[in-house]
Amino acid sequence: MTSERCALLLRAVNVSGRNRVPMAELRTLLSERTALTGVSTFIASGNIICDDPGDIDSARSEVRALIAAAFGVDTPVIARTHAELVAALEENPFPDAAADKLLHVMFLEGPAAPGAIEALEQRLLPGERISLVGDDLWIDYAEAGVHSSKLTKAVLDKALGVAGTARNLRTVRTLAELTE
Repeated sequence: MTSERCALLLRAVNVSGRNRVPMAELRTLLSERTALTGVSTFIASGNIICDDPGDIDSARSEVRALIAAAFGVDTPVIARTHAELVAALEENPFPDAAADKLLHVMFLEGPAAPGAIEALEQRLLPGERISLVGDDLWIDYAEAGVHSSKLTKAVLDKALGVAGTARNLRTVRTLAELTE
């Protein structure tokens, strides 16, 4: 095990009363039923902070299975190490975004499908911008905000061909600090 910490990011939990995963209960279960150490959570949207487990893919699978068994929620678990979170922040393609809460990073489980960006660009509203940086899709929702966008979960999933979970820039900065 290394001394580096990481974030295990859950997709679409505790959103509008759906996919309920109580963070306090999850922390307890993770500490009692997995080999994860240094477990904490940040806000209810599904951000688990822990020591790097070494075999990150095995840890992701174990956490996903535990959440499905304990809460009846099957959600992708996407991992980013502290170094990966810092790199994402440094590679921000939209430093001029109007507001941190409108700029999101969608962390993907793996590489996006060929042609994904081209397909998504056709759905952009005026002022919106996207950029794929490695396995991170940056979305600047501009003034209209997330709820007005045509980049819905279904549209993103179809174009990208891989699961992902988004966090706004403010949250990504906090995750980088918490994994330090």
